[in-house]
Amino acid sequence: MVSGAASGAGPLSAVVGCACPDPQCVVPGAHPLDPGLLAATTDPRMIRWWWTRRPEAPVLLATGGRAPCAVSLPAVAGAHALAALDAQGMRLGPVVATPTRWAILVAPYSLERLGELLYTKDSVPASLRFHGDGGYLPLPPSTTGTGQVRWERAPLAGSARPWLPDVEAVVDALVEASTSMPGGGSRLAY
Repeated sequence: MVSGAASGAGPLSAVVGCACPDPQCVVPGAHPLDPGLLAATTDPRMIRWWWTRRPEAPVLLATGGRAPCAVSLPAVAGAHALAALDAQGMRLGPVVATPTRWAILVAPYSLERLGELLYTKDSVPASLRFHGDGGYLPLPPSTTGTGQVRWERAPLAGSARPWLPDVEAVVDALVEASTSMPGGGSRLAY
């Protein structure tokens, strides 16, 4: 959990920008700021201290290593991909959604493994994002510059380690869903 979006006074206020020093920040409230990503922790005492200092800070998952990774795409393509994966009977884990992007959590993968997987594709839409080693993903109940983060598919209650599919299992459906959208899925939308 680190600081991010600067918001208005009330809980329903619109996010007006990012707490980071970049006035042109393209992902307000959806990235680490203070302390940096390397200070990520699960220590309850440290988290309480951070939230005492910045109660509006988003919850961020540091991806990679032994932690879950994710693959995200624009929300409309994400809904389409989820429907396609459901129709195939694919078992999925948690899915995080914002008004503009959906992220499917997957088992940890390496950049080498991801590179080999993507090398076999004819094309990969620029709107498809991979959240692996050194990455991060905002989690509910955070609010980012694009709005409220929510679970489209929540982890099972009481599950300390949710089941996660391999990245290979979902990439084909995500590439197909992204490229079948109007504009070919190549538009970068945050």
